[in-house]
Amino acid sequence: MDSDLETRDRILASALALFARRGYAATSIQDIVAAAEVTKPALYYYFESKAALFQVIVDRAYEERFQLMQDVVGKAETIRERLIEIIGGRFEYLKKNRDLMRVAYATAFAADEELPKEVRRIEKAERNFDFIHGLIVEAQKRGELDARYESCELAFAIHGQMNIYIMNDLLHPECHLCRPTAERIVDLFLAGAAPGRK
Repeated sequence: MDSDLETRDRILASALALFARRGYAATSIQDIVAAAEVTKPALYYYFESKAALFQVIVDRAYEERFQLMQDVVGKAETIRERLIEIIGGRFEYLKKNRDLMRVAYATAFAADEELPKEVRRIEKAERNFDFIHGLIVEAQKRGELDARYESCELAFAIHGQMNIYIMNDLLHPECHLCRPTAERIVDLFLAGAAPGRK
């Protein structure tokens, strides 16, 4: 007999796979319970609704990526090293969590009407962006990045590059994102943002 944790995890894994393949609206509670091989009462014991179940998955996607950034930044000192660690870490995370990343990106770009109103995603996305923005602000103060640029512009530039590569990989998995790719992205970014550039 499964433990409570095993049952909950099986429901989450089944829901994640379905949401990643079909999207939120096209996935029914019946689909989830059938895939997880549980009853509806069992699902509702752990999650009050499909929206609540979806929120747990969305929260996991944002929380794990935020934790990853916090963990890897401590391993580096310069802005170059920090950004490479973040982007390289995100690429590694993508390899192991494709379904979760697909749901996170689909949710980030979904129209408000595509998701239940209870699903909160914007504040977590902003917090993750703010983390990178904070690193950019620090780097400008240390003279690693040109202060003539707005810190938000620089943060959007590097954050956007990372996200474009990830979205492309979700569409074309043969891209094989890796640490050398992360290094090239960061070096390309820094070539345009380094101090003294005319």
